[in-house]
Amino acid sequence: MPWTYRHASKEWQAFLDDAKERMCLESDNMAYTAVDAVFQVFRRRLTAQQGLDFAAVLPSVLRAIFVNGWVVTERPVPFPERSELVAEVKQVRRNHNLTPDNAIEGTAWAIRRCTNKRDFERVLKEMPDGADAFWHVDVDDPAELEQRII
Repeated sequence: MPWTYRHASKEWQAFLDDAKERMCLESDNMAYTAVDAVFQVFRRRLTAQQGLDFAAVLPSVLRAIFVNGWVVTERPVPFPERSELVAEVKQVRRNHNLTPDNAIEGTAWAIRRCTNKRDFERVLKEMPDGADAFWHVDVDDPAELEQRII
């Protein structure tokens, strides 16, 4: 049995705690809403195969959230400037969304701490132009992004 299935709750809570902390959010619900919005905005730029390839390197709960509700028949759209992506993230569930301006960066930071770096970087190289920049995180110490749960 894959580790990610056996320890799904532990992985999910560690990721959620990281995302919540990085985005300075108060609740798990707020963090989930922000992460889900980031995923929706990212996957709009992928083909179904690219999305499945990306999801395959995520922990099991994140993988499920990433593909949940995805209409795979829609054509991918290009990656615009970061400010437009942030605005798009904030438009998801606008009536119940307290998503901060750093939602993409916060989600990327938390994802990088819960995924295998080699696998994550490999799959990003196969994604469309702009995908790598979408998930880029600036840190002073690269150890900050090392995988926490193995």
